Order: sequence, then structure tokens, then C-alpha cells
Amino acid sequence: MASISTSKAEISYIQSGLLSDPPLRADGRALHDFRTISLETGVAPLANGSAHLNIGQNPHDGGGGTEILAAAKLEVENVDVGHGDGVDGGRIVCTVSCSPSAYPHLSAPALDDLQHDMSTLLHQTLAHPSLHPANLGILAGKKAWLLNLDCVVLADAGNAYDALFLAARAALWDCKVPRTRGVEYKAAAAPGAKVAESGEMDVDRDAEAQQSGFDTRSIARAVDFELPDYWDEGAVLAGRERWPVCVTLNIATPAASGAPLVHYLDAIPQEETATPLRLLLVFSFPPASSPVLQAMRILGSGELESTQIRDFVVDGEKYAQRLWDALNGKLKEEDVRRGQRARDRFARR
Repeated sequence: MASISTSKAEISYIQSGLLSDPPLRADGRALHDFRTISLETGVAPLANGSAHLNIGQNPHDGGGGTEILAAAKLEVENVDVGHGDGVDGGRIVCTVSCSPSAYPHLSAPALDDLQHDMSTLLHQTLAHPSLHPANLGILAGKKAWLLNLDCVVLADAGNAYDALFLAARAALWDCKVPRTRGVEYKAAAAPGAKVAESGEMDVDRDAEAQQSGFDTRSIARAVDFELPDYWDEGAVLAGRERWPVCVTLNIATPAASGAPLVHYLDAIPQEETATPLRLLLVFSFPPASSPVLQAMRILGSGELESTQIRDFVVDGEKYAQRLWDALNGKLKEEDVRRGQRARDRFARR
């Protein structure tokens, strides 16, 4: 996030608190504590998956905090060469929009730049082949699903990147891919056709050939599809356990040369302004496999040595695992709630 208006005295006061022993933060949290995170899925009725997430919401009046709305929408694309932008097996496109009210201190061009940076980071990470769901294909070489993931930053009270990836993961976890069934077209029976004992139509080939010169009986694969009616709105995205989370390490630089760097989590806007360097680490935790560092980005004007980055990656993995476990527990609770609601809705039809 671009810097808000903060005086030099305020910046010095915040830095001194972060570097003191014990560290002091304005809201009383420890360096590695997150604020309260609230999450709800299924908030957009017309989307295939959606989530509303808030970090740091005021427990008394329900206001404040960093607020993200994410929605995943599937649409059919042609993958025939020259007939569309579709890719065999489907593709993912991620877009981030920022509400002007979330960044009143930014000009329109600066807000566009911020949206572009967020969109690029989210898209390059989630659209990577290692995370691609296996069930976005419909008809091989003909049609596939395009998954549009749209995220809106409604309010930014700090730590927007972590909130963005959390909301995106929740929306993709909630996303349901409609079940499809291939359709094969065959020629109608000719007037001279006879019914065999087995019940199948025994077509008089000579009579049909005289009626039409176009024979479609040799079609052996589906050429179109239909959507069967199911109570559960479709199947979940394949490999949804692999969707990553982001942890931002805010690095406070000590005044003394050679002193160890201090990092903290979940910064509020004033702390972000007083911190010259941030390290974004995006981790996924595939089942029965080692954690994977999906993306890494350094924000700010400071510098880090390779050994320092290696140490921060080790620490970031532990924080990301803790965040991932907590989010998974909430998502499973939401699955139970959404599943019951879907069954009740189907029963009322």
C-alpha cells in the first residue's frame, strides 16, 4: 500500500516500539500475532464460489478492518484454433479491483498501478501450472471452462496482500464446477429401418443412403455437452487443498549497523508506513507432500542478503502453516453449512 500521511515523529515512535525489548505495538499484539479474521463463503449468489473476508474488524461495532470480497465465476470457452482464447483443459484469470474509498489518499493513476500490481501477483501465482485444477476441461479440443477470479478490496486497514490471498483461497475452495455430460449426435433412422430382436434399430443402409448423402453414424465421441441436474451445484475444484496463502514479513531495520533484523506480522497502516521493507511469501501445502514456496516478492526500498532471505523463508513457512491450518478449519465448517443449505434448497424444488 502506498504511504499514508504520517509524520517523522510518528514513524520514529512506531519504529522504537517495534525494536524495543519487549516489543510494543499500538494495539498490544505480539510481533507474530494476527488480528481477528472473519470469513464467510457463498456470499455472491450468481458466482460459482465466493468469500467475504475481514482482518481486524472491530468486535464492538463490526466496522473497520481490511475487507476483501472474492468471487469465482465459470464460463464456457471454445478451444478450437482461431475460434477463441480458450486453452484445452481450461484456464484461470485473476483480477483485483480497489475501491477508491479504501485508498482516499491515492490519485487515480496511483490506484490503477496498485490494482495492476495486485492483479499481476495474484494471477501469476494462482494461474501457475502447478496449481491448475484437473477438472476445468469439458470436451477435449473443443470446449473448456474459463475461471474468472475477481477480488475487490473494499477497505484497507493494513496487510492487504495476506487478506487478498486468504479471500482468493476461500472463494476457490468454495467454487463448484458444474457437472457436464457429453452429447453425441446420430442420424435419424431411415424409413426402411427394422427393429431387431434386441430392441436396437436395424437401419437399412441402402435406403438411408438414398435419403441423405451425409452419414453421421460413424461419430464415436461427444461433440457437445449438457448440464445434468444435481443437488450439490457441481464438483469442487480438483486439488483445492493446494491453493496457497500469503504471509507478509514486515522488516523493521535497526538503527545500529549489524544488529539483527526484526520482523513482525499483520501490520496496520501506520506500521506499514514506518517499515521500509516487506517480504511477501506465498506457500502452498499439498497433502502428503512438502510445503512449496509458490511466490516471493520484496516491497520497499530496503535490501536483503541471500542468507537473510533464507532465514525469513524458514520463519515464513511456519507462520503460513499456522495460518493455513486455521483457514482450513473455518473452510470445512463453511462446507458443512453450505452443503446443508444446498440440500434444503434442492428439496424445496
